[in-house]
Amino acid sequence: MRSRLILAASALAIAGPVYALHPAPLVEAEWLNEQLGSDGLVVLDVRSSIDDGGDHAAFESARIPGSRYSSYTDAGWRETRGNVAGLLSDVADLEALIGGLGIANDDTVVVVAGGTGPTDFGSAARIYWTFKVLGHDEVTILNGGFAGWEQQGFEVASGSASAPETADFSGTLQEPLLATTEEVEAARQAGEPLVDARPPGFFTGETQSPATRAPGTIPGSVNLPHDGALVEGDGAYYLEPERLNATIDAVGLDRQAPTVAFCNTGHWAASGWFQLSELGGLENVTMYDGSMAEWTQDDARPMQLADGGIVSVGELIN
Repeated sequence: MRSRLILAASALAIAGPVYALHPAPLVEAEWLNEQLGSDGLVVLDVRSSIDDGGDHAAFESARIPGSRYSSYTDAGWRETRGNVAGLLSDVADLEALIGGLGIANDDTVVVVAGGTGPTDFGSAARIYWTFKVLGHDEVTILNGGFAGWEQQGFEVASGSASAPETADFSGTLQEPLLATTEEVEAARQAGEPLVDARPPGFFTGETQSPATRAPGTIPGSVNLPHDGALVEGDGAYYLEPERLNATIDAVGLDRQAPTVAFCNTGHWAASGWFQLSELGGLENVTMYDGSMAEWTQDDARPMQLADGGIVSVGELIN
């Protein structure tokens, strides 16, 4: 297992340079260990209850030295508007949140999730995407998360962490990374790729999220589950780029075509977006933030089920 991961890391290093002020989208623990203490490097621990990843108490018990903590689920990275959960928070609120963590516009941010499961990886991917959508490109994800760091034997700190000094952070919304419902409908009508990052049961309509009003998927979409390239090794979950690219090829995605990633509430979709855009070589990927939670708010919207039939949201509800 570790040999495959090392090969994947080597392939990633070839694909893009990895250094302190401009890291590749996904970095290994060895790289981070070498960079700890570098000026302008912020290690952001975002562990939460997802996949039993941890919380603030777990962070104080064991963490990467010098890291800062912000709960993915509780700190305000996402918000509910209307009946749609998990949407991107207001830019001003995000600026205050990020600045309160002592992160400035010229800092390089390493996002560290728990590393305890494939859904947990989406936490890191969603916050990575949030930085990108605010125009902050100096961001990367630690492959394997904190579990991988600890499992590989790197130094662990403990005890109460000092609050960082507030920094000035300014974001500029990057509209091309966000797909609206209207844009998704236009992409569907044009036959452009729509990628459903949910597990197969949600795609077929056999399983329904409580965040959506009806089961099924957007007609014409393909299923590329968020967890297909995440592999467990010694208690930590690692993303394997070679496995990812094989899956992309198997699905037959056109790497040059405009592509939209979605899920139920924009969490698994963030993982899908990250994998397609940042590692998979697709040139124009957006994320449907509202995903199926927003799509199913309108009774007239079309839905596709496993048998290939297309019906409206209203018909499914009634």
